[in-house]
Amino acid sequence: MEAIFVSFTITYRQAVKTKVDNYVIEKVKEKRLENNLSQADLAYELGMSVGFIGKVESRKYSSHYNVKHLNDLAKILKCSPQDFLPKKPI
Repeated sequence: MEAIFVSFTITYRQAVKTKVDNYVIEKVKEKRLENNLSQADLAYELGMSVGFIGKVESRKYSSHYNVKHLNDLAKILKCSPQDFLPKKPI
C-alpha cells in the first residue's frame, strides 16, 4: 500500500479593525474608565469574558462590539449608544 502525503499551508490574516471599529472601541474604553470600571468589571456587567473585553481593546485581535453590545454597554455606562458613534462618517 502506498502512502499519500498532502502538504498545505495555512495562512493567517492580520487582525484588522476598521476605523469606525477603533473609534467605537476607544469611546467605550473612555466611558469605562470615566466610570472607574476595570475590564473585568465591564465583562461581568456585560455577561462576557474578561478575555473578550481584552481582545476588543487590543489592536492584535479583530474582536469588536456589535450593536447589541453597544446597547447593553450604554445601559451599563449610563449613556446613549450614540455616544459611542462618530458624529460624521469616517
